[in-house]
Amino acid sequence: MKLYRHLVTVVLLSGLLLSCTTTTGPDLAGMSFSDQPLIGKAIWHDLVTENPAAAERFYEGLFGWSFQKATGGGRHAYSVARSGNVWVAGIVAVDPPAGGETFSRWLPYLSVDDVDRAVDTSVSAGGTVAATARNVPLGRVAAIVDREGAVIGLARSDIGDPDDSTTAAAPGRVIWNELLTNDVGTATEFYRRVVGFDVRMIERRGGEYTLLGHSGIDRVGLLSNPIPEWTPIWLTYFGVKDAAAAATRAEELGGQILVPASPEVREGTMAVVADPTGALLVLQNWTR
Repeated sequence: MKLYRHLVTVVLLSGLLLSCTTTTGPDLAGMSFSDQPLIGKAIWHDLVTENPAAAERFYEGLFGWSFQKATGGGRHAYSVARSGNVWVAGIVAVDPPAGGETFSRWLPYLSVDDVDRAVDTSVSAGGTVAATARNVPLGRVAAIVDREGAVIGLARSDIGDPDDSTTAAAPGRVIWNELLTNDVGTATEFYRRVVGFDVRMIERRGGEYTLLGHSGIDRVGLLSNPIPEWTPIWLTYFGVKDAAAAATRAEELGGQILVPASPEVREGTMAVVADPTGALLVLQNWTR
């Protein structure tokens, strides 16, 4: 956990679209932003990895992303990924852990009204602080660890959050975020208090599913952990035209298929893979 907190701090100091500038300045012409924070929305995602070059080759080959180096004054390299005319994610280079273990993972950032208040609430609700709240050029950010050990970023943007038209689901873009949890009830109450989520239950194949949202819009989901070997973690879903084909392509690019697309898993519409650096991601059919 100490290592994880250290590396999350590196993420916040190195970049995040809200805090970095590209070498020519970020081109936001293809994006629009809300007047008010879109509470609970994952407004940015960072891939934290020991091998950014391998990650860039993988995601360029899988999603067609292009990359631009960013300057933030830190010693760790940072690049931002673009899908079409929209910035979609950052890639943060971190030093390999001394023990040789793999750290790479995706880290979402949820929009909150007040970062400091959300951090304080998380502590009172049983969580801990991974990276203390700090100002960055375009906002304020922090990262917390929930009661089960899952880490999530918090952000408040000074220029507004990327609106829902800008981040509309499409192949090659983030389309959903889901917490894999061992205790849905505890996790629901924790994030309701910290972020200000509303809670909605739905029935789907496999049983009841918990949706967390705000102002009538579902923002993230909670999934009861079906794989005992997996520790609680926030999963990032990416849209693809065909989950099975995309998983095969991911494997060809050096990734690993962990849960293949099959009729028993959401009617074959999704697959779980690890990229070449070990980060988990979900490939989900999206044709609308």
